[in-house]
Amino acid sequence: MASRGYAVVEEPGRRIVREELAGDGASLPWIDGAAFARRAIAIALADREDARRMTGWVFFDRGLVDAASALQHLTGEPALGRAAPHRYHRRVFFTPPWPEIYATDEERHHDLQDAITEYDRLLIDYPRLGYEVITLPKVAVSERADLILDTLGLQGRAIR
Repeated sequence: MASRGYAVVEEPGRRIVREELAGDGASLPWIDGAAFARRAIAIALADREDARRMTGWVFFDRGLVDAASALQHLTGEPALGRAAPHRYHRRVFFTPPWPEIYATDEERHHDLQDAITEYDRLLIDYPRLGYEVITLPKVAVSERADLILDTLGLQGRAIR
């Protein structure tokens, strides 16, 4: 979406991991998942506030619901309920963790099975909060972007 001129907010998790790897690492997801999720919630809320000052469509790569779902899963805290008032667009787009494209790296240590488990949990949690989940097909990135824009009625429209 960024290459097409839309504002994009990078997922909080990767930003946190980069900062933690450069610092003391106390809030890394593989060290303290709850601390990581709490920090991701705070960043996602700040991202939403920052996005209000942007013009046009803003696309979020993960965000508040993902972090709240993780915290609730890890601790049992009712984090999803606290995320409910902070709405994104009613439609959310999911790309499944396909084995052909899934990879771990310095910022993402969890394996494919962990990613599938998280994906399955989010497929339940988003609709619980009233979101319509649209699963993107296994096609090229540009085709997935076209599908998103078509679904939102943005294909061929001016960006800003």
